[in-house]
Amino acid sequence: MGKIYTAIGLMSGTSLDGVDLSIIKSDGKREFSSISNGFFEYNEKLIEKILYIREKITNSDKLKIHLGEIEDLEREITLFNVKAVNEILEKSKLPIDLIGFHGQTIFHNPEKKISKQLGNGKLLSQLTKKKVIYNFRQNDLENGGQGAPLTPIFHNVLTNNLNKKFNLGFPLNILNIGGISNITSTVNWNNLEHIDKIYAFDIGPGNCLIDEWIRKNSNKKYDKAGLIASSGKIDKLVLNQALENFTENSNYKKSLDVKDFDIFFAKGLSLENGAATITNFTAKLIADGMSYLHEMRRSVKYKWLVCGGGRKNKFLLESIKNNFKQIIIEPIDQYEIDGDFVESQAFAYLAIRSFLKLPISFPETTGCKKPMTGGVLVKNF
Repeated sequence: MGKIYTAIGLMSGTSLDGVDLSIIKSDGKREFSSISNGFFEYNEKLIEKILYIREKITNSDKLKIHLGEIEDLEREITLFNVKAVNEILEKSKLPIDLIGFHGQTIFHNPEKKISKQLGNGKLLSQLTKKKVIYNFRQNDLENGGQGAPLTPIFHNVLTNNLNKKFNLGFPLNILNIGGISNITSTVNWNNLEHIDKIYAFDIGPGNCLIDEWIRKNSNKKYDKAGLIASSGKIDKLVLNQALENFTENSNYKKSLDVKDFDIFFAKGLSLENGAATITNFTAKLIADGMSYLHEMRRSVKYKWLVCGGGRKNKFLLESIKNNFKQIIIEPIDQYEIDGDFVESQAFAYLAIRSFLKLPISFPETTGCKKPMTGGVLVKNF
């Protein structure tokens, strides 16, 4: 067994609710244990600023045009992360080897080889006095990859640990419903022949359309447990038209961004009917992606563990099951893992792998030419 590192992972998702922070211990390979997790909520003003900038950056040229505003916001977000880290360091008193700092995505375009996350790794390192690894996606993009999803190698660690404890069997699949939904088909470590064949891809929207609809049509930020959608009626005509028009992920080779989707198709519907229709649109695309993976792997085992904020939307999960009857979907929380913190734990784990120069992305997960390491290490103290 190699050296065990203690790392912090910081993740800010496209739902813009705040920062997830996790402390883990790992050798960057098979050993992994979760130490603690915490959530730090953005205030309304900061959310508005991020939304404002994100909506302004419609293409890569806008990154240059709005550079001053972006840098100001990046500093504010970094200081927010500094406060979260220092609070946890004060509480835990643990010696931390590394911080994996994802940052807040405002623009993602693999064709232009650009994925912009707001987060200044040098400033974070200076103010926390820790080694920081950030900018995880760029190396993958430079080498023919889509820059996402990056969590599959960590999903594989989780499922192998779970299998050891609960004897769940393989193939074991993970559905992550964040702003965007992605899936991973994991492999048993004992089956060395297929160790590099962890398949993963983005499959469609997750919470992004539902959240946007609720934000723009009510005073709420999201549809808690899917209650608003469940009280509405699906407009079949609108739904079928929207599905017909959607061709963005027909081959699942492209990573997705919240800007690839639009709620315009539901314009004119009531709050409840719009939520029901958009949730079903989301569910159908998720179910299609899951079905594609099963066909690709010729898999007859339909067990899925779901993580991310979308797992709490009961109406969404029911709608996915209605679109793909054979599957068994269970929240990963049923197996003693907090589904809110899988991604922050993943970036702590990826920081260790990056530090050890181990690959974090693979041809079967991001489409890169060969297994690639990634991330930039900075020690600024």
